Amino acid sequence: SSGINAEYGICDVDKPGQMFLLQEGSKGGSLVNNYHGKRGDERWVKLVLKSIADVGLVGYPNAGKSSLLGMVSKATPKIGSYPFTTLKPTVGEVVNADHSRRVAIADIPGLIEGAHENRGLGHVFLLHIERTRVLLFVLDVQGFQLHHNLPHRTPFETFGYLCRELELYMPGLTKRPIVVAMNKMDTEGADDEFSIF
Repeated sequence: SSGINAEYGICDVDKPGQMFLLQEGSKGGSLVNNYHGKRGDERWVKLVLKSIADVGLVGYPNAGKSSLLGMVSKATPKIGSYPFTTLKPTVGEVVNADHSRRVAIADIPGLIEGAHENRGLGHVFLLHIERTRVLLFVLDVQGFQLHHNLPHRTPFETFGYLCRELELYMPGLTKRPIVVAMNKMDTEGADDEFSIF
């Protein structure tokens, strides 16, 4: 049926009140059977909790996703000047002035090329994007280079590679509304880099 992820293979419970019978119990002991119930079948399963947020922050490591979440919400994600500071998703809530609208924003740990193949814990991070309605790409205006042995990516290339990872992980993911936030605009040459994007 729809909603079943082939990787996990059982069920995806994603609607309020939705139920799924994972394992049927056996007939228990009672006065009628002199308390000789049947032993039930055993089944070991791994339950995976996916963050539910309106907006998912997507970007390479050290792009400023956690800083952005910390500035717009009361969330307190770990922030550092080194890649992979965020190791698990953090969800913050943004509330407008009259408290009539709330938006949940998930800070997804930084992705790397090959995340769709589970490189760098890619699947662990990407599954939290599945339930978001809007993708907010946070890009470093100076581009990105994970390691000095790897090529430097411009912001435009960074955006393209991130979109590619999302599509290879889950086709159609980038058909959701997308917002691009260019970060670190106070750095030298930022205006020139931004104008190229």
